[in-house]
Amino acid sequence: MNPTHPIRAEVPCRACLSGEDLDWLGGGRSVSLALSLTTTVTVAAEPGPVPGGGPEDGWQREVWAFLRERLAGLAPRPPAVTVRSQAPAASGLSSSTARIVALFRAFTDHAVRGERVPDATITRWAYEFEFAVFNGGGMDHLAVVEGGALLLDGRERGLPAVRDRLDLPAEWRVVVVDSGTRKDTRHHIRDVRAQLASGDPALAAYRAAADAASGRVWEALRGRDLAALGAAMSDAHAAMRDHQRMSTPLLEELRALARRSAGLPLKLSGAGGGGALVGVCRADALEETVNRLAGALRTAHPGARVVPASAAPGIRRHPEPVTAGGQMKGS
Repeated sequence: MNPTHPIRAEVPCRACLSGEDLDWLGGGRSVSLALSLTTTVTVAAEPGPVPGGGPEDGWQREVWAFLRERLAGLAPRPPAVTVRSQAPAASGLSSSTARIVALFRAFTDHAVRGERVPDATITRWAYEFEFAVFNGGGMDHLAVVEGGALLLDGRERGLPAVRDRLDLPAEWRVVVVDSGTRKDTRHHIRDVRAQLASGDPALAAYRAAADAASGRVWEALRGRDLAALGAAMSDAHAAMRDHQRMSTPLLEELRALARRSAGLPLKLSGAGGGGALVGVCRADALEETVNRLAGALRTAHPGARVVPASAAPGIRRHPEPVTAGGQMKGS
């Protein structure tokens, strides 16, 4: 395909409301929520060098190389792209997965003649691509493609099973507190896989506590009970902190500050050791909540920031997988 106008893919990030790691440990439930903090990849209409240089060029080249093994007729080098992200980097909000999914979506829309490569295929390819690098799970890929809130059953290998899906109530909003400290997913996954191999009882206790918290989170979402949701997310955070030491003194200080200043329960999202905390409040209280929390942070923790968000749809356009046209290798 030789498009005469830019191709754009916009992908949400996600918060994990409960059950970090259970998407790939297997035998447990996790709850994800797609957020309106998006990553946008734009493919230029004309060929040329990738603009700007920088670290993202590596992802672009590697995603393109992955696609060249699966789609016929792709050029040796990827088309020029620009990448913009609203989500804090390395914060536990899956900004890297959002970028990778956006690259897959934009590159395939740019390259494939006829029907689009199905969203289900994009999800699977993005998961396989990241698994080869990080050896992690598939919650993030499903979350940003499917959108809304997902209740997932984890699997040790492959994408989790989607047990249920629902939309966040329209009268609720999400508050993200970016701690300003980065988390490290690669080392986290390596360490947890070592725990799994050794039969560490702390991991078993975490899996049980996190799975139970996920059940309570989902019941609160289904029942539209905001107070119960905050309590269940707090239980999920406690499981992360007490059994797996995913939290830090700074994150605990930020949680306590949010409670004192705005009455907002916060939960760590992602692998921990840094990153972002998330909470849910009423839409009509969002401005006051953000202002109170931002004012408290300005004095006590100026390196942290508050980012308001809402639930987001994913990128899926087809309710069922469809067959891609013409250029799939081996089809």
